Amino acid sequence: MDMESIKAKVASGEYLFSRHANTERVADGLTFGQIKEALLNGKILEYYPDTGRGESCLIVGFSGAIPIHIVCGWIGEQVVIITVYIPQLPKFINPWMRKVINND
Repeated sequence: MDMESIKAKVASGEYLFSRHANTERVADGLTFGQIKEALLNGKILEYYPDTGRGESCLIVGFSGAIPIHIVCGWIGEQVVIITVYIPQLPKFINPWMRKVINND
């Protein structure tokens, strides 16, 4: 997976939302347009070579000042958006960095 391929598919409308992604989108008050905007200006933050369902990645992008995380993978030749959310505490201290949990 590379960002340029993902952006090309999104720009040409060759992407779809999973049911879970749509549920999370609504829960965070995000529009389809905001997610598309974030994908088109996004960068891959984490790459997952094989989660048991194939490769996927975590993208961080912005819609205006709103940071959005998008996990996406492939279904055939289409990008599938697996989940979306606004990164925030307690899991993320900023859009690019997970909070480190010390279990000492």
